[in-house]
Amino acid sequence: MVRTKIVATVGPSSNTPEILRQMLAAGMTVARVNFSHGDHQSHRKIVQTLRTVAAEEGKVLAIMGDLQGPKLRLGNVMTGGINLALGDEVVLTPYPGQPGMIHLPHPDLIEAAQPGGRLVIGDGEVELTVVQKRKDTLRCRVIVAGLLEARKGVSAPGTNLTMSSITEKDRKDLELICELDLDYVALSFVRNADDIHELRRLMAERGADIPVIAKIEKSEAIDHLEEIRDAADGLMVARGDLGIEVPSQEVPMLQKRIIRACNAVGKPVITATQMLQSMVSHPRPTRAEASDVANAILDGTDAVMLSGETAAGDFPVRAVQMMSQIGQIVEREFPYDSWRARWRFDDGVESSVTEAISVASCEVAREVNAQAIVTTTMSGYTAAQIARHRPSTPIVAVSPSEKTQRLLALVWGVEGIIVPDFSDTDEMVSVTVESLRSIGLESGDNIVITAGVPFGSGRHTNLIQVHQVA
Repeated sequence: MVRTKIVATVGPSSNTPEILRQMLAAGMTVARVNFSHGDHQSHRKIVQTLRTVAAEEGKVLAIMGDLQGPKLRLGNVMTGGINLALGDEVVLTPYPGQPGMIHLPHPDLIEAAQPGGRLVIGDGEVELTVVQKRKDTLRCRVIVAGLLEARKGVSAPGTNLTMSSITEKDRKDLELICELDLDYVALSFVRNADDIHELRRLMAERGADIPVIAKIEKSEAIDHLEEIRDAADGLMVARGDLGIEVPSQEVPMLQKRIIRACNAVGKPVITATQMLQSMVSHPRPTRAEASDVANAILDGTDAVMLSGETAAGDFPVRAVQMMSQIGQIVEREFPYDSWRARWRFDDGVESSVTEAISVASCEVAREVNAQAIVTTTMSGYTAAQIARHRPSTPIVAVSPSEKTQRLLALVWGVEGIIVPDFSDTDEMVSVTVESLRSIGLESGDNIVITAGVPFGSGRHTNLIQVHQVA
C-alpha cells in the first residue's frame, strides 16, 4: 500500500465507470468533485458512479466536494481580445458597454483597490498596477504585457476584499454536498477562521457536519495560517492562486510551512496544483514534476492531488499510476528514524495521554518489530496522531464506522478496516486480530494495539498493548 494518499479530480476525461475503476486500482483514495464546473445533475451522477464503482471493487474511497468560492473575472472583451503593450493604460469599470473602458463586474474590488495595488489577469499573462482611483473606475498601467481576453480570472494580491468567501452559488452547491453526504468539503479563498465558522454554520442549518478542508491560496490566509488550521479539519496547499497572490519564488517555502503546520497537530494536508501538469497531454511527467511530488512527500504531505491531469487530461489512469509509483519509491527511502525526532510535545500539540500513547506506540512497534500499529477508533483522531510521527510500521485503524474509514482515506499511512462492535478488552483483541488476518497477519506476529477504555465512553486513547498473534 502506498502510504501517501492520492486525490484525483473527476471530470470529462475520467467520469466513466471503466476509467474510475482503473483509477481506483491505480491508487486513487479520494475523488475530488470540482463545483467550479458542471451542474447539479452531473455532480449527482458522478457521486453515484463513484460510490457504485468503489463498492463493486471493494475499495475505500472518500469523496470531496470543492466549492468554487468568489472567483473574480473580467466581463466581455472585444472578439479576439486586446493586445496590451508595456506601459499602456486601461480603465476598468463595473458597468458594461462603456466606450473605451474594460468591464470588471465586481464593484467590491473596484472599491477596495488602491493606487499602487496590483491586478493579475489569468495566471499572470497580464498584470496591471492601479494608477488612479475614482468612484466607479480604476485607471491602470500595464506592467506585464500580453493578450487581455474576456472572462479571464482577476486576482488582487494584497487587497482586502469585504465579500464573503462563500458565494450564493456556493450556498446552493453546499446544499447538494450536504444532501449527498460527501466526506469532505473544500472551501476556496479562505482568509481567516471566520470563513470556516461561517461554512460550519451553514452546514449545521442543514443538519450536516462534514469535515472542512481549507484551501490556502490567499496572502491573508498565510497571515492567519494557524487560526485557519485550528478551525478547519485539514488544509490544501492550493499553489495555483497562491502563486498569483504571492511571488512564485516564495511558494516552495510557504508549501513547507503549511505542511509543517498540519503535521504539528496531526491534521491532513493536501499538496495541489500542477503536480504532474505535463501529463495533461503527455504520457510521462517531466523530471522536475516527479521531483516536485517526491519533495512534497518528504516534506510530510498526507496527500498529493491531480487536477487537470485526471479531470481533462489525455492520460488520467497513467497520471494516478505515476503518482503511486513515485510514492512507492520515496517511501522506501523516507527518513522514518529522523522524522520521529522532529515532533515533541512543544511543537503545537497539547501534551496529553493520547499524544503520549501515540509516541509510545511508534517506539514500541519499532522495538518489538511489530507488523502493525492498530488503533481502535470511532473518530479516527488517534490514527491521525500516530500518523503524524510517520512510523515505518503500517498503521491500521479498526472501526465500526464506515464514515471514519472513508475519512482516513486522506490520512497518510492509515488503512481503515470495518469491525463489529466490542464491549471489553479481550473481545477487542479478538475482533482486531481476526480483522487483520484478512490483510496478512500470521501466527507469531506482534501488533501494538491502542484503544480508549472503557469502550463506548467517548474517552480519548488511554491504553497500549503489545499482542502476539496465537
